[in-house]
Amino acid sequence: MSYLTALESLKHNLLCPPFTIVNPLVQGFNFKTSSSSVKYFQRRPLFACQQNRRFSSRQHLQIIAERERDELAKKNGFDLTQFQLDKIRNFSIVAHIDHGKSTLADRLLEFTGTIQRGLNQPQYLDKLQVERQRGITVKAQTTSMIYKQSNQSHQNIDNQDNPAFLLNLIDTPGHVDFSYEVSRSLAACQGVLLVVDATQGIQAQTVANFYLASECNLAIIPVINKIDLPTADPDNVKEQLASIFDLDLSEAILTSAKTGEGLEKVLEAIVERIPPPCGKTDSPLRMLLFDSFFHEYKKVICYVAVVDGVLRKGDRIVSAATGKGYEVSDVGIMHPEFKPTACLLTGQVGYVVCGMYSTQEARVGDTLYKRQSTIEPLPGFQPAKHMVFSGLYPADGTGMSELEHAIEKLTCNDPSVCVEIESSAALGRGFRCGFLGLLHMDVFHQRLQQEYGVHVHNTIPTVPYMFEFEDGSKVEMHMCTDRYKDKKLKAIWEPMVIAKIILPSEYVGPVITLCFEREGEQLQFSFITSKQALLRYRLPLREIVVDFYDVLKTITSGYAIFMYEEAEHQLSDLIKLDAFLNNQKVDVLATIVHKSRAQTVGDSMLEMLKKYINRSQDNSIQILEAITGRVVSTQRVPAAPLERKGVKKQLRQIRSVNIPREAFLERMKLS
Repeated sequence: MSYLTALESLKHNLLCPPFTIVNPLVQGFNFKTSSSSVKYFQRRPLFACQQNRRFSSRQHLQIIAERERDELAKKNGFDLTQFQLDKIRNFSIVAHIDHGKSTLADRLLEFTGTIQRGLNQPQYLDKLQVERQRGITVKAQTTSMIYKQSNQSHQNIDNQDNPAFLLNLIDTPGHVDFSYEVSRSLAACQGVLLVVDATQGIQAQTVANFYLASECNLAIIPVINKIDLPTADPDNVKEQLASIFDLDLSEAILTSAKTGEGLEKVLEAIVERIPPPCGKTDSPLRMLLFDSFFHEYKKVICYVAVVDGVLRKGDRIVSAATGKGYEVSDVGIMHPEFKPTACLLTGQVGYVVCGMYSTQEARVGDTLYKRQSTIEPLPGFQPAKHMVFSGLYPADGTGMSELEHAIEKLTCNDPSVCVEIESSAALGRGFRCGFLGLLHMDVFHQRLQQEYGVHVHNTIPTVPYMFEFEDGSKVEMHMCTDRYKDKKLKAIWEPMVIAKIILPSEYVGPVITLCFEREGEQLQFSFITSKQALLRYRLPLREIVVDFYDVLKTITSGYAIFMYEEAEHQLSDLIKLDAFLNNQKVDVLATIVHKSRAQTVGDSMLEMLKKYINRSQDNSIQILEAITGRVVSTQRVPAAPLERKGVKKQLRQIRSVNIPREAFLERMKLS
């Protein structure tokens, strides 16, 4: 870099006293400095200037970043440097599914002028195709708004009479299967809007999200939505908030996201009742990586919350988790789309592009900091608790490498999914994936097809069992595989959950019957109020992951609140069924069922095999219990009549059976 270039850059540095370049000479430079400033340079030969005044590339990049920041501020219409810590509010909107959370986010964006009223699609922050089709939020979205404490929110934000605030909003999913998205989002916030439907009242995720926010010591602002509906009962909802959460009734804000009523009160409450971030501007840079997604050209884009220090474009940062270094090539905020700002200050939330390529590098909960600085890493996140496991195998022309790349990109956007490579004798190589629930699994499959064009065969949902062998060893697996075929199985332990159900008292009878049918053990039965009851049950996880929640919502007309947490494994009356064809064990058809259902499942497997096996020879089919060896189902399938052509060839066939892929796929559908 030439000295002329360096000096031109110094002219824009606030730390440097003003000067002008008079005449660049071959051996030196002449400068005119202001009389009020200390002489910054002296006439000297070039080599002397090089020895005594070195200009580092780091300083030069900082100057360039500051100049770019000023240019982007003029282009964007706002300057992030004017929002110091006391003018920043980071908050999230949490609610039960279908309580109007995304609609409220739309109205806030319109009220602050972030998007134009009436010109954008409803649920603006729900960007995924699967979200549009299902009408639910499955992915947390971040956006920034600039709000003035008056109705004149579209005036010049430099007006000091009405101070402007930078509001960083994170819109979160409402279904229990996406609670990990909520927990990660709350780590970047200081407060939440707890939205409750005025017609439905407090429901399952309302309770779960309240306790998540309480554990994070966040300010909670209750917002009662949909007050414009004829069936709205805000007074009853206020009583629920007071009885269940012990909240002050006067703190609840009545609003209608559809009509816009009460929006200004919501924004005023955000400014007045949510505290600003508590970082240190003069400390070394520390950023929390709380989310990421894969971009086709920019690769991994990270969402970060700056806890301490300042981040500038061109900075070299390091991952505390991996120790790898990166150079920041782009940085900015979502307003609501990508708006480059060349810097992020303490307390601000935005995005960073730094050359990461995979989820192995972009680890949620990671701490990013500047190279050559010493910091204390941030606490990070608890790992996701996977409740449902399913196998994914390529289908319909999709290759293994194509599926692998698609899963790698999608898990960058959804880090709550765990992935392991597995192999099946029937379907070949594939992946064993762990999900937070059935809806989470279904959405993941749909996104693979819609966003990456891959088609998969998925196995039936399973839970991890504990297999105990005769030698006393125990191994946690989804199925007893060939790796342990030399060991004799003694018993099977299954995972249990402690379920808490809050429901109207008139539905207690049907819910107790449901829990009894699902092998539940009652632990508690009490009344919270005269109209609400509390049930606690110990239930097998295998009964929860299929359709328990759907049935519960049906028999209680949607009013039941259902939560559960993991419990210890329990020795259960489970058996493993093995399938034998011509006295040869077919491991891929093995399944684990409760002893009471063994006969039904065994008969279904036998009928399925009869339909698909080769009929060119006599075949025997047996379904046996793996532990006792008891025959559950057995049948001999005679050979089909032989035709004249090819008789000798058919008679010379060995007594082995080839099971087509379709048979295994149908086996997946057996309950």
